[in-house]
Formats: sequence, structure tokens, C-alpha cells
Amino acid sequence: MKNTQQTAEKQSWLKENLAGSLIVLAFVLFPFVFSLISGVPVDRGVSKFWQGQLIAFFIMAVYAMSYDLLIGYTGILTFGHAAFFGGGAYAMALFLTHVGPKISDKFLVTLPGGVDITSVVIFILAVVLVVIVSILLGLLFSATSIRLKGAYFAMLTLAIGNAFHILSKATDFVEWTGADEGLHGVLVPEWLNPTQHRLTMYFVSLGFLVVMYLFVKRVTESPTGRVFIALRENESRVRMIGFNPAVYRTYAFCVSAMVAGLAGGLWSIWNMSATPGMTSAATTVNALIMTILGGIGTLVGPILGAGLMQIVGQFFYTWFGPRWPLVFGLLFILIVIFLPNGLVGTWRQNAPGVKAGWKRLMKMLDTKEE
Repeated sequence: MKNTQQTAEKQSWLKENLAGSLIVLAFVLFPFVFSLISGVPVDRGVSKFWQGQLIAFFIMAVYAMSYDLLIGYTGILTFGHAAFFGGGAYAMALFLTHVGPKISDKFLVTLPGGVDITSVVIFILAVVLVVIVSILLGLLFSATSIRLKGAYFAMLTLAIGNAFHILSKATDFVEWTGADEGLHGVLVPEWLNPTQHRLTMYFVSLGFLVVMYLFVKRVTESPTGRVFIALRENESRVRMIGFNPAVYRTYAFCVSAMVAGLAGGLWSIWNMSATPGMTSAATTVNALIMTILGGIGTLVGPILGAGLMQIVGQFFYTWFGPRWPLVFGLLFILIVIFLPNGLVGTWRQNAPGVKAGWKRLMKMLDTKEE
């Protein structure tokens, strides 16, 4: 009986995750297949270029997912989300540039076989710092949501986010942050250098997207995630049945901030820099656009939206040059008008009707044949 149940569960899992597994497999094989088709080595030319475009897509997809966790699942509209992304980027860049070299000069960490893993340990410490900084920022934003709601809260998050943007440009910290110019030449681990080891960075970014997707999906499908959705639908009823909305909004902010901060940290490694633009309101708006394009509250939608913005945007740039944002803006307007729930959201809404219509069509054809 147990074996039958386990087999049924495995078949159900495979059926639910078959499409996603095939997509991940396609991305794993992409560098090698593209190299074979184009005749260009994996680590050179156009093959290396498109790996870079996909790396940007993977990282921004995680950033968009973190925003969807707030606006799509918890119903929190914030215009300061870039503070999490930029905070993680600066935390990673500052640690690797100013602290990492001092640690490597004083300590040497090796495995029993004599393999030097000092750079790996420094990278792990930087990731831990990014998580801590991001959670602290999430707590700061959640504290402001106790008394304010709706548009008032959104405007306050915009003010807080702008304060962090001004702080990142402050000349008082120019020796550390580079002020307006940003912090460039981040001393990333050699094994993760995006210029010399592009393929390694590609697979790290892909793995990062997969892990973050599974993590956020687990959060949204957990009892805590169900409370998030209940908060989005009716906060008063959530309070009536015994849940504290402030506590669960804090959970949502901390998880979202952590995911966005990790995306920012990896983005700083990819660009080998951290700049004030990462904390600007435009970066928050990009997350909002990616989420709306794919579908708010779908989790897969923001990933698709990030793909449209990064990959399709690159084609638009090739075709239309500096005017590509105008063309992309027109595409965005058309999607919002004709697909108000986003690509994935509209499909999920209309899928039952499409499937039912297809079944009726097949039944009619079978009847005519008889």
C-alpha cells in the first residue's frame, strides 16, 4: 500500500514539474548546444555574450520574484524595493573589496588534501553578511507598515528607498562606496570571475534561480504563505481568526528582502561593481514592470517578465538602437491592455475555458467520424 502511494506521489510530482524540469535542462544544455550550432567556442564570442544575457536574466528573475512575494502574495505595494537589491549589492561589494583581502592576508583555510578554499570561505561570509543586512532592511520597512497602509505606505517606502539612494551617493563615504561613481573593480573570487570564468558564473546563476524559486514556492505554499494570501484578500478577517497581521507582514518583508538582497549581491559580482543606480527608484519600477508583464501573484510570471525585459529587450536594442525603450514601452502598454493579468496570469485564468473548448471540439470531430 505504501509503495503504491509513493509511486503515485512520484508520478504526480513528475507531472507537475515536468515542464519546469525540461526548461532547466534546456538552460543547462544551452551553452554547449549554442556553441555547437554557432561554431564558436563556449568561452568566446557570441556564445559568451549570450551566456551573459542569460546570467542577467537569471538574477533579475530572482529579484522580480522577491517583489512578487510582496505585491502578489501579500498585497503590499512598495516603491522602495531597490533598497534591498542595492543593499545586498553594496554589502557584497564592500565586504569582498575592503574586508576579504584582509582576511586572506591573515588566514589560510585549506582542506585536508591541501586545497586552498580561503576564497570560498570569504564568499560564504559575504553571503551571510548580505542575508543579515537584507533582513535588517526588511525589518526597517516592516516597522513602517504598522501604522500606514495603501498609498500612504507606498509613498513612505519611496521616501525610505530614496534616502538609501542618497546615502549610496554621499561623498562622506566616497572612500568606501565611490559616491556617485560607485564601487568598481570588486575583488570577486577568481573561480567566480565573470570575465575569465563565464560558464561557471552561468551555472552558479542558474542554480541560484532554481534554488530561490523552490524556496519562495515553498514559502508561498506553506501555512505562513497562506496567511500572506489571506492578508492580501482581507486583513480584518485575518485578525479576527487570531493571526497578527503585523507579524506576518514582517515575515513577508524579511523573506522578500533576503531574496532581493541575494540577487543584488550576485548582481554586484556579475558587474564587478555596486553603483547608486542599483538603489534608485528606477530599479524598483523595473521589478514592478517585470512582475506585471508576467502576472502578479503567479511566481512563474515574474520570471517570464524578466526574460521579456532582458532577452527581448536585447533584441529590441539590436533592432531599434537607443530607441528600444520606446518600443518596449508600447509592447508593455499592449500587454497591460489586452492581457491585464499578465501573460501567465491571463493564461491561468482562461486555461479551463480553453481546455473545455478543446475537449468539445475533439468530441464533435469524433462524432462526425462515427
